[in-house]
Parts: sequence; structure tokens; C-alpha cells
Amino acid sequence: MFELQVVSNTPLTPLDDTDDVSLQFLQMIGYLPKGYDPKTSASNVHDSVPYKMFTECLMKNTKRAWTVEEMAAKLKTTKPTIYRHLNKLKAIDILEEVDTDRSGDKKKGYRIRYGDLSKAWNFTEANVEMAMEAYRKTIDHLQKLYEEGK
Repeated sequence: MFELQVVSNTPLTPLDDTDDVSLQFLQMIGYLPKGYDPKTSASNVHDSVPYKMFTECLMKNTKRAWTVEEMAAKLKTTKPTIYRHLNKLKAIDILEEVDTDRSGDKKKGYRIRYGDLSKAWNFTEANVEMAMEAYRKTIDHLQKLYEEGK
């Protein structure tokens, strides 16, 4: 299932701080809710699991495929928590699953698609276009039904 929050916004291009841009972007797309209040020992959103997963695991190491176990260990959290946040990013379609081979043990790993967020975002844009086309067809159909008095 593809799911993305789309809101009218101003590009964040005037900002030069990676953390500021990351945080605001993740809030804009609905990965992190505005006013996010971590339910863990994190003192603020920058210390939260979803934020650190995106920034420290996926963006600072875009070529590396991370297993769920590796992310859980690095972020000091549980595998279900990792899966919950991975599923949000998978719903936006910016992640790819790749096989990893850690000392002879094959496991599924996750990374930013193509190791490049800009390229990965092309998939997101294509999904938005398809969703908008489906909305358009529904709207046109609904308008026609009302016009026909059905």
C-alpha cells in the first residue's frame, strides 16, 4: 500500500542544517507527526528511533543494507519497533529490500532505493501521479452520476 501525506509547503532550500531539513521533511510527509512526543527515553525527536533510523542508519549509510537486527541493536530498541517505522518508509516507496550476507547468514536488509534519496523519490512521485489519476477518474465518474441523477 502506498501512503504519503501531501501538504502544500515551501521548499526547505534556504535551510543549511541537515537535521533541520530532515526533521521538517519527515514531518511534512507524515513519517513523523508534528509535535512528535517520543514514548521512550528519548529526550527529543532527534533522539527518537524513527528519526535516528532515517538519518543515522539509512541516510548516512545509503549504500549499506541494514538488517532489522542491526538497526534494533544500533538504536537500542526492539525488532517490532524497527518494523513499524520501516513499514512507514516502505509505504512511501523509498526503501528497497536486498539480501545481505553477514558471516554466511543470509538475511533481508533495507536501504534507501538505489542508495540515493533523490532517485528513490522518483518512485514516490510516480505513485502520487497514479493516485491522483485514480482520484480524477473517481471525481469524473461521481460528477457524471450526479448529472445523470443516479
